[in-house]
Amino acid sequence: MLYDLLFRGVLKRLDTETAHHLGMAAIRVMGAAPLRPIVRRFTQPDPSLRVDALGVTFPTPFGIAAGFDKNAVGVRGLEALGFGHVEIGTVTAIPQPGNPSPRLFRLVADRGLLNRMGFNNRGAAAAARRLARLRRGGAVVGANIGKSRVVDVDSALDDYVRSARMLAPVADYVAVNVSSPNTPGLRGLQAVETLRPLLEAVRAACGATPLLVKIAPDLPDDEVIAISRLAADLRLDGLIATNTTISRDRLTTDSREVEAMGSGGVSGPPVAERSLEVLSIVRETVPDPSFCVISVGGVETADQVRERLEYGATLVQGYTGFIYRGPFWARRINRALVRR
Repeated sequence: MLYDLLFRGVLKRLDTETAHHLGMAAIRVMGAAPLRPIVRRFTQPDPSLRVDALGVTFPTPFGIAAGFDKNAVGVRGLEALGFGHVEIGTVTAIPQPGNPSPRLFRLVADRGLLNRMGFNNRGAAAAARRLARLRRGGAVVGANIGKSRVVDVDSALDDYVRSARMLAPVADYVAVNVSSPNTPGLRGLQAVETLRPLLEAVRAACGATPLLVKIAPDLPDDEVIAISRLAADLRLDGLIATNTTISRDRLTTDSREVEAMGSGGVSGPPVAERSLEVLSIVRETVPDPSFCVISVGGVETADQVRERLEYGATLVQGYTGFIYRGPFWARRINRALVRR
């Protein structure tokens, strides 16, 4: 209730990206030594929620998706708030500022977001240094890697490999992002004939670190099946379904308002139905329970987390719900999962 009042009265009036930076500053404070143990006392997930996957134990199946903490600066705070894992990034081999602002917008009527951030981050080397320090803290961290904007699509393989070599030694898993709509040409890498050599090369660079691939919700069903089969054939450790959508079909926000925002990917409830469909297709294609499927897209409640698990997800991620539910979102989901 307090967060709802704060959101309606203050945060909603701020530029969306500015509000995110203020929120991240508060999260970092919660993860600092004096406050972290106090916060953890109220947010620690119940032991019954633990999930063994990708060679590690996740305190809860519910984690924070890539895009929220691009530079691995809020990992301790997010863990303190009750998230079972943090997927940092998207990280690129070459630091980059991303697209011009404004580039992040609230779709309040849909409880969603529209973003065209463009992989703004400080680079893989900086992220690797931070993750190396975090290894002593026990947080489960995945590293989501993407193509540097200045690198041609034809040279993407070497660019991904460069990031993987820096991040795989200090991450619990690596996720190859070929599905963001905000980097020109990136989604073309999802074509199986292009994706196979890319994943083979990144797989070799990761060594023993688990590797997953993240796909778009906008793929037709036959391509979802083809990529799922490819991931299994290459003995990848899993798949993340899904990224944001370029579709505007399910939005209730006024179309003129959405058009004024411009291009970008939509997250939150508008992608939920398709995300669930893709999860179902992936799990039907690769039923092996050792193949980790992370479901993300439109998840906001404990019932939705449970539904994804029932549909075959190993783990579930959220992002947009944090904006509308507030800092103790993960705590509420974890407690509701235990009760039910």
